[in-house]
Amino acid sequence: MPHRVAVLALDGLLPFELGIPHRIFGRSLEPVPGNKGGKLYEVVTCSVRPPGPVRTDSDYAILVEHGPEALATADTVVIPASYELGPVFEEGRLTEELAAALALVRPGTRMVSICTGSYVLAAAGYLDGRPATTHWSSADHFQRLFPQVRVDPDVLFIDDGDVLTSAGVAAGIDLCLHLVRRDHGSAVANEIARRTVVPPHRDGGQAQYIHRPVPEPQFATTTTARAWALGRLDRPILLRDMARQESMSVRTFTRRFREEVGISPGQWLTQQRVERARHLLESSDLPIDQVARDAGFGTPTSLRQHLQAALGVPPTVYRRTFRRASADTP
Repeated sequence: MPHRVAVLALDGLLPFELGIPHRIFGRSLEPVPGNKGGKLYEVVTCSVRPPGPVRTDSDYAILVEHGPEALATADTVVIPASYELGPVFEEGRLTEELAAALALVRPGTRMVSICTGSYVLAAAGYLDGRPATTHWSSADHFQRLFPQVRVDPDVLFIDDGDVLTSAGVAAGIDLCLHLVRRDHGSAVANEIARRTVVPPHRDGGQAQYIHRPVPEPQFATTTTARAWALGRLDRPILLRDMARQESMSVRTFTRRFREEVGISPGQWLTQQRVERARHLLESSDLPIDQVARDAGFGTPTSLRQHLQAALGVPPTVYRRTFRRASADTP
């Protein structure tokens, strides 16, 4: 049976965030040769009340066809943001209606919040003593309201095993893609990202884009250099070589790259090489030294250091853990 995802629609919800789990999980097709569309996830939307309309923050309501009983059948529950959380936002406590709905969630169910949906998880006690994030503009208020939660306002999302929280709006896409990657590997997540026309990976530790001005329109970009680099990750890549692809000085290229990507060329290259190594570890039986060379790290020691820094585990442990998790996935 597909992994069942229940998305809890609360009054005052943001339609964009409500649609994220459906777009990401709902497009997850099983990557098996000859498979004609067996879905890895089943996504349902439910309310804390019997089926009926739920208000949004826009000029329309949505008709939700499932009541809170859907939470009792979920393997993962996703709670998007709402602008009408009432006592949850003001006092840090659940309403009777919301508490009764969450009481139906089975022990061991994976709990996920997008943006200020983290208030619901915190008020329900899921985040006690755990790290969490939320939209940067609400982080101080969230910390005052829930001092028992270890709030990190500077990251896109936090994966704490069975409880995951994301920053605002588009960070929910990053978190859902991360879950697909965690459940089924980089190849599946990358294909979904390609269909959705979004970047396949922004690391959870990447800073939220706070007070970051939009760069002025310009004709010159760094797209060609990035494509060139991706085609030769297994070879040495110098900054001046990337700049040459765009006919720019190193200084101008570095500035434009940061404006477009948000990080330095060196950080971006390391991220891409880590992703290449993850893909090879997940999808092949290549020896670790070959994975290191193909990903551009050169030596197993360098690969081990970068993978440890990015994921917290060495290559052999990552390969073993991922394959065990994949074998256990329904």
